[in-house]
Amino acid sequence: MALKATVFKVSLQIADMDRAYYSDHQLMLAQHPSETDDRMMVRLLAFAMNASESLAFSKGMNVDDEPELWDKTLSGEIDLWIEFGQSDEKWIRKACGRAKAVQLITYAGRSVPIWWKQNEAALARYNNLTVTNIPEDAVKAMGQMVGKNMALQINICEGQIWISDANDSVLVEPEILKGE
Repeated sequence: MALKATVFKVSLQIADMDRAYYSDHQLMLAQHPSETDDRMMVRLLAFAMNASESLAFSKGMNVDDEPELWDKTLSGEIDLWIEFGQSDEKWIRKACGRAKAVQLITYAGRSVPIWWKQNEAALARYNNLTVTNIPEDAVKAMGQMVGKNMALQINICEGQIWISDANDSVLVEPEILKGE
């Protein structure tokens, strides 16, 4: 029998001073059985970094034609395609061809510089691609905040991101590898 996804309820208050975006979001976040708490929190962080009324999680990790997080227009065009991990160039090419903007968010610690050195030249040709690395210590600290019902406040200012709950705060300083 296949394992089912675990569902988390997230109350997210976002104050993004860099984009002048201030909003509350009530999310149901499904965690695939093979997904770690750390990775799930990176997905939640990516949502907060790009939050809008039309940003949504897709059907999941194992859907070939969709990103895990995307922002689509009412006519179905993809404005923003967000992927996670250390994707290969073929997958990035497909995403860049289908979306106005693509973000790849890496989070795997020491293996990221090795992956980036191997892929930087190939990915340089995609003008609509941004690659961002989330530092390993921040990822681990975010993973410690996971609970079945989460109430999180996220403050973004000058590229720094503070994530807080009732007990802890985590500073995330994303590293832009390619893009803005």
